[in-house]
Amino acid sequence: MFSWILALLLALLLWGLASAYLWLVARRQTERQHGLAALAGMRWREFSRIVHQAMAEQRDLHPLTDDDENDRGTSSDFLLQRGGQRWLVSCKHGRAYRFDATAIHELASAISLTGAAGGLLITEGHVERDGLAEAEKHSIEIIDARQLWELLKPYMPTEAHETVTGIARREAVRHTGIAGLAAATLGLLAGMGYMTMQGDSPAAAPIATAPQVVAAPTAEPAAAAEPAAEPSNAKPAAAATSAAHPGDLVQDPDAATLLRYQQSVSKALAGTSGVVSGIWLTRSTLSVERSGDDAQVWPLICQQLQRYPALRTTRVQLNPRPGVDEPVRWRQCSTI
Repeated sequence: MFSWILALLLALLLWGLASAYLWLVARRQTERQHGLAALAGMRWREFSRIVHQAMAEQRDLHPLTDDDENDRGTSSDFLLQRGGQRWLVSCKHGRAYRFDATAIHELASAISLTGAAGGLLITEGHVERDGLAEAEKHSIEIIDARQLWELLKPYMPTEAHETVTGIARREAVRHTGIAGLAAATLGLLAGMGYMTMQGDSPAAAPIATAPQVVAAPTAEPAAAAEPAAEPSNAKPAAAATSAAHPGDLVQDPDAATLLRYQQSVSKALAGTSGVVSGIWLTRSTLSVERSGDDAQVWPLICQQLQRYPALRTTRVQLNPRPGVDEPVRWRQCSTI
């Protein structure tokens, strides 16, 4: 359950971050791009009219006289006044304009010739970095593609304004939906990955605990230590073993008993000729490191596993011998 809560939180976080970027950054960039295209598509008289309106309301710059030629919009450069001082506004209509330091220097010369106190350059084009530095030296205000839409947006015709903002809004909605699907997919993958990690953790527990627990000695090693010269005592010893450890015959033991069985097998294999170690990877998987070949060690491994009914169907992973080019082999002493 926790994995799915984690996946949900991750998906919501990613979607929130993506939505914030799409609406606060990408939407404004899209609106500015389409707004500049709308401005560039306007006729010169319409464009100059909204520029005059913006200059009057935002810069307090007004025409020199009501019937001045500049006010009729027949020139791209026109004089405006503020507080009795003249200002030259150079209005370059079109997105293809690129202004460098030379073009700005020429504008500064025109401002000086007209006796204006300062000047502005307004364009849908772009002023290069050296042009910006030149404009700063001559105190010329630059309003190019980076600022022009925000300046003129309030004065655009209502239909054009709604078209531009609508395009940007629809694109943001579409991209937000795509981002939501992507965030949900990533959250789902994260949740499944967390579940996989949690599912693998219990399997590794016996490996860490097995070497630290010393199993109580069983009767089987004692029986194996009996002198070979007395075969008649073998059956009584086996009977004593069964009587001493009746739990060894349990087909489906509890977890503690099963762990004791596994520890006994690992301890016995560690002392078996041709076997280096036997480590339990999972409840039903035993990994065996060996120095002898299959024919030598396999009967000895099965002899230890078949002593316990609960371990007879164990999957045994026979790892390659050191220095021998051979594959990992999987075998089973008994099948269900």
